[in-house]
Amino acid sequence: MSHSILEEPQTAPSVSAAATRLRTTMAAARLSFTWLGGRKSLTASQKDQAADSFGAEGKFLSAGKKLLDTSHPAFKVVTAVRGRAVAYWKGVSLPYPEPGIRLIRQSEIQDFDQRMADFRDELDEAVADLDRHFDELRSAARKRLGDLFNSADYPPSLIGMFAIEHDFPSVEPPPYLQQLSPALYELECQRMQQRFDVAVQLAEQAFLEEISKLVEHASERLSGQSDGRPKVFRDTAITNLTEFFERFRTLNVRSNEQLDALVDRAQQIVAGIKPQQLRDNSTLRQQVASQLAGVQSSLDGLLIDRPRRNILRRSPQE
Repeated sequence: MSHSILEEPQTAPSVSAAATRLRTTMAAARLSFTWLGGRKSLTASQKDQAADSFGAEGKFLSAGKKLLDTSHPAFKVVTAVRGRAVAYWKGVSLPYPEPGIRLIRQSEIQDFDQRMADFRDELDEAVADLDRHFDELRSAARKRLGDLFNSADYPPSLIGMFAIEHDFPSVEPPPYLQQLSPALYELECQRMQQRFDVAVQLAEQAFLEEISKLVEHASERLSGQSDGRPKVFRDTAITNLTEFFERFRTLNVRSNEQLDALVDRAQQIVAGIKPQQLRDNSTLRQQVASQLAGVQSSLDGLLIDRPRRNILRRSPQE
C-alpha cells in the first residue's frame, strides 16, 4: 500500500470553501478494467536463445512476444469501447489525489451508473464478435511467432477476458472510528479535508491548462497565415471551446475568481459565432483572434503564478 505526503502552502479561504462544496456535492467514482494482456515475457531459455544471436547474456535482455494482433478491426472495436468509457468518466468528473478515483456530482450518479452499464453492454457485444475471430487471430499468431508460439498462453475463449467495472468508494473517515478513537477520527477528518483542498487545486489546474491550450490553438489558427493566406482551421477550434464552457459551468468549484472571469471573457468573445462566419469575414476573424490573444496573455500569467504543489507517493519499503 502506498502513502501520500501532501506538501501544501497554507490553504486560502476560497479553496477551503470550495473543498467543502466538493465534499458535500460530489461523490468518488472509480473506473477499472479487466483486460487480456496482449504481450507475454519470454521464458529464461527463450531469452538466452535470443541473446545468443547478439552475443549477449540472457539475464541482461528484456524481451516479450505479442500474443494477438491488436490492430485487427474486431480488436480495435473492443479497445475503442474502453477509450470511450474513460473519456466519458473524465469528461463528467474532477481529479482527486488518489490513483484511479475522480469526483462526480452526486446528482449525476444514476446517469453515470447507466452509462457504465451501456458501455459494459457495448463491450460484451464487441468481445463476442472478437471471440468469433479468435481462431483466426491465434492461427496468425502461430505463423508470426514460430517456435515462440505456445497454446498455453491463450485462454479457451475471449469471453470474460475483458470487463469494465465501476464503484463509488467512500473517501470519508469510517463512522465507527469516531467511537473507537475520537482523536484518530479527528486526524482522519483533517486528512480528508486536506485531500479535498488538493482536489480543488487539481481541478483548478486542469481547467486552467485546458482553457489555455484551447484559447492558444484558436488564436493561433485565426491569426496565423500560411503562404500569405489565412490558415485553415477546423470547426473544432471553436466547438471545443464551447464544449469546455459547458463542462466548466457544470463542474466549476468556484475557487479562483480570476480564472472564472477569464473563462467568462473567452465565452463572451466567441458567443454566437459560427466557424463559417470566421472563414467568411476577415474583419471578424481578426477581431476574435486579437481578443483571444488578450485572454491568452492573462491565462499565461495565471499559469506562472499558480501555487506550486507537491504530491509525493511513497511505499512503506522506501
